[in-house]
This record gives sequence, C-alpha cells and structure tokens, in this order.
Amino acid sequence: MNMKRILLIVGILGFAVVGCTNGAQNGNTATNTTNKATNISAESLNTPNRKLQTIGVALGDLGNPFYNAVQKGAETEAQKIGGNIRVNAVSSAFDLNQQSNQIENFTAANTDLIILSAVDKKGVKPVIDQARLAGRVVIALDSAVDADVDAMISSNNTQAGEIGCRYVAIASKAEGRVVILNGTPMDSINQRVSGCEKSLSKYPNIKLISKEQNAEGTRDGGLRVMSDLLTTFPKIDAVFATNDQSGVGADLAAKQARRKEFFIVGVDGSPDATKAMEDKDGVFAATAAQNPAGMAQKAVQIGNDIIQGKKPESPNILIPVKLVTRENLSSYQGW
Repeated sequence: MNMKRILLIVGILGFAVVGCTNGAQNGNTATNTTNKATNISAESLNTPNRKLQTIGVALGDLGNPFYNAVQKGAETEAQKIGGNIRVNAVSSAFDLNQQSNQIENFTAANTDLIILSAVDKKGVKPVIDQARLAGRVVIALDSAVDADVDAMISSNNTQAGEIGCRYVAIASKAEGRVVILNGTPMDSINQRVSGCEKSLSKYPNIKLISKEQNAEGTRDGGLRVMSDLLTTFPKIDAVFATNDQSGVGADLAAKQARRKEFFIVGVDGSPDATKAMEDKDGVFAATAAQNPAGMAQKAVQIGNDIIQGKKPESPNILIPVKLVTRENLSSYQGW
C-alpha cells in the first residue's frame, strides 16, 4: 500500500513537472509569437502596394505664407491620390523640442508618411531615426537634415542665387557696388550666396562691398542691417537679399532713408515680395521664386511611391526656381 502511494505521488509530481515545463514552453512560444508579430508588423510597413492613409507634416510656422503653401500642396496631392488620405499639418514656431515631440507623436500614431521642414538639421536626427526604425517613410522638405531620410526635396537654392544675381548684373549694366544681405547660416542660405557670387564673378566691374551682414531672414533684420549699410555706404547700386522678408525690410529702410539709387532682388516669390514689387515708390525689383506647394506635392508623390515599393531614382530632388520681375509679375500666379 505504501509503495502504491509512493508511486502515485511520484506520478502526480511528474505530471506537475511536465505541466510546469509545458507552461514554460508555452510562455516562450507566446513570447516568440509576439516578437514574430512585431516583426511582421514592421515588415508590413514596407510591403509593396500598401496604401497611403495618413500624412504628418511638421513645419516651422504656419503663420508664414511659405508653410501655408506647403500645407495646401500636401493636401492637394493627397486629394489627387484619393482614398480619403488624412493630412495633419502642425506648426512648431521654430522650436526644436516642439517639433521633436510632434514627430514622435506622428510615429506613435502609425502615420504612414512624415514630411518635415526641419527647424534644426542636427537636432531632429534622433526623432527621424526613431521614425524610420519604426517603419515610417520620412521626407525632408526645404531644409536639409543630418539624418538618413527616404528623400530630400528642396528648391535649387544655388540656381536661385545665380539667376537673382545675373539679373543684378544685367540690370546694373555689369558694373556698380553690390550688397548681399546674408541670413541665418544654413545650407539653403549658403547655397544662395554661393550662387550669387558665382554669377557676379563673371563681371569684373561689379564690386561686392558687403556680404557678411546677417539680416536673420526677417523684415526687422532686413530693416536694421540695410539702415546700417545705407549709413556706411553713400552709394549702392544693387542689393541681393537671401530671402524676401529681409528684402522687404531693406525696401522699407530705403524708403525711410529716401534712397532710390539702387534696386533689390530677393528669393522666395512670396506675397510680401510681389506686393513690394507692385509699389512703384519702392526699390524691390525681382525675386527668384520658389514653389513650396509644388515641393509638397512632390513629397507626397514620392512618399506614396516609396510606400508602394517604388524608390526614386535619386533621393535628392531639386525643384527649379524662376525669376519674377516687375515686367513679368502679372503672369506670376504666386503662392
């Protein structure tokens, strides 16, 4: 009887051990299944023919007409693609922390395509890396970033400087004293200055008398810097402003100083610039016009292609600019 009891107890313990072992195996299986599901989920984000459903657009400031045009361009292209694609555009007020949080939120919300105009090319790298690791398609627009992205779309800023300062040279009859209103040191501004200098270098009778002054890309900055330059130089023949806002500020400085011996060429093609060009009492003469809506449309097109497994021939895409002058202003559609 004792032996039977012992055997019975051993049998029960053996069953219990097997049951525990199976339970542990089942636990491992469940863990493996979860990992597999995660992997499948990540892979599905890169599966060809997946449909674009959501777009997140992280911008500098939606109070700026440029970024408004970017938002409208993304929405227009999303409508063309169809399928009730949701576009969520957010403004960071040029604050890195805010933009980083916005991109993190897009990633957490399983947003298919993230388009960003970076407020800090280095600072956004961690959230871009995180988004791409999670399987999101990320496209940088207008501003370069120090991170791997699926595509980079920007205006041809070197071309903007070249055609803007070619106009400067032609309109000044290939001679005179020229000022460059510089801006915040970033790739796009540096490229515009480089393009301008390349064009001016072909004209030995043009003298570049200032190119280091930072107008900060703002109207107030343009007004401040240009006022100082007008005090420093009794004669100026032309001004190349690295963006329209600083050019509009320079135009205001000219009015305040009652100086009209020079003209201003900007970059952007903004509503403020076209308004300044319409003012016959001002000196704003031309602008190398960007196409922010077109850049956004291209970003959505390429993002949609990538999601469906079609990579662009080149990840770096330059959108041409065109020169708008007082003579052809009536045909310019603007932003």
